[in-house]
Parts: sequence; structure tokens; C-alpha cells
Amino acid sequence: MVLRAYFAGMDSRRPEQTLELLEPDFRFLIALPGKEVTGTSREDFAAYIAGRNPVDRTHEILRHGRDGDLETVYGVVTEGGEYTGSFHSAAVLSPGGLIARYQAFFTVSFQLIDWAGDRSRV
Repeated sequence: MVLRAYFAGMDSRRPEQTLELLEPDFRFLIALPGKEVTGTSREDFAAYIAGRNPVDRTHEILRHGRDGDLETVYGVVTEGGEYTGSFHSAAVLSPGGLIARYQAFFTVSFQLIDWAGDRSRV
């Protein structure tokens, strides 16, 4: 599953390695609270990566699926081990197995699937 490799790369100390998983004409939308980040190339995504705040961030995938060239994942994001929000992402893969299109939605106010690590429910 390419999205698992994508998130592993994004969570690493070298998120720029994620660029190797993208087609040159990669298009993306990342919807964050109060703003959207979009781009139409691998270079646009490199600029997005360079502008991210370097923190101890982890994407924990709780569910995943694949149907033909479409992959989807749902999970939670933690920073320093603390829950910061939930995400739902989808990618369309090219015939060569790279990510051609990517769409992600991140929210701090709703969990579609309960996270076992959520200490606020204790």
C-alpha cells in the first residue's frame, strides 16, 4: 500500500524522501482547519514539505482500503504522543504505482473511528 509508505516518509526525519512516491505532475489538496493547501506538481509538494513545522508528528492509520487504483486511509495524528486530530486521505495511483492525485482532510474536532490511545475517554 503506497499510502502507508507515504505516511512513513512524512513522519520520518527526512520527509522529502516522500517525493520519490509521487508522479512529476502530482496534484494534491490538503484541507486543514481554516485553510487548504493545493498544488499541481511534485515541486509544489516539495514546497509544502519545506514549510511544515518540524515536530514529533505521527500518522497512525486505523483503517485502510484499496479498490483498483484508489487507496484510502483513516487515522489519527499525534504530536509528541498527544492526539492532535483525525485524518481521512485518498490517493489515485498511476499505472507505474506512484501517487498521481492525493486528497486529505484533517480535523481537530471529530473522530470517525475511536482511537484506542485517546486518553480523554478514560
